[in-house]
Amino acid sequence: MPRRPIPAITEFPVSDRDAGPYGITRGPDDALWFTLVHHGRIGRVTTEGEVTSYPLELPSGGPSIITTGPDGALWFTEFRGHRIGRITTTGDITSFPLPTPDAGPFGITRGPDDALWFTEANADRIGRITPDGHVTEFPLPLSEGFPSAIAAGPGGRLWFTLNRANAIGAIGQDGHVALHPLPTPDSAPVGITAGSDGALWLVEIGAGRIGRITPDAEIDEFALPDPAARPHAIVADTDGNCWFTEWGANRVGRITVHGRIEEYDLPSPASEPHGIAVGPDGAVWTALEIGTVARLTLR
Repeated sequence: MPRRPIPAITEFPVSDRDAGPYGITRGPDDALWFTLVHHGRIGRVTTEGEVTSYPLELPSGGPSIITTGPDGALWFTEFRGHRIGRITTTGDITSFPLPTPDAGPFGITRGPDDALWFTEANADRIGRITPDGHVTEFPLPLSEGFPSAIAAGPGGRLWFTLNRANAIGAIGQDGHVALHPLPTPDSAPVGITAGSDGALWLVEIGAGRIGRITPDAEIDEFALPDPAARPHAIVADTDGNCWFTEWGANRVGRITVHGRIEEYDLPSPASEPHGIAVGPDGAVWTALEIGTVARLTLR
């Protein structure tokens, strides 16, 4: 079997070391946009490494996950500020407080209805916000589940991880919720993404596994070589694979639809990789809490 190419890895400094680059996504302007969770800023880096950042109203708001919306702007959660934020590609920022106090919004994604759907980790709710700022909240049928990441999946449903409930949830646009327990105890799922195979792929930070769940809730799990790797975020590429960060092991990994896993060490020690995205250049980009963004390019 031919050997797969090893990525070339380049790191771009984007902030002070204590700013905490966290979530990252490809923007509508073909730049990478990221959150600075500890400094209350939104950053932008081009594929050539040019960096800009924009301050939020609340420096302590904790911007976490960021995604491109249906309106050509970037939308993000403020976990400690209990808001949903919007930033245009020219840096204009709008903020939308949530109806539920101390909701703790974390994951966010564009839904099939051209609204943004998000998780409320502290309130056991899934939220929906339209581009004009109208918010609807849907309560979940459990308590202290800590809904985390969220992704749009087949059939018009949104799929989300329940970090403290060891389960995956799916919500329809009518608010109907189905919960699916994971086989491995204390797996603590976080990131989730829609794969090219019609299933949802997720990371289990507590169990050191990659999970796969089909629309009819059939679940497979794939153990990482290092059970203490603490996989955190995951994204699907255009070749049918999924890429994920290993926060506890200072690596980025790739898994095929058949469950084959490959891992790549990051050059800076203890860089704490969090968010991950596929860029306009076809490379994989990951936000490192040490104040850099890394690009992995297949040679």
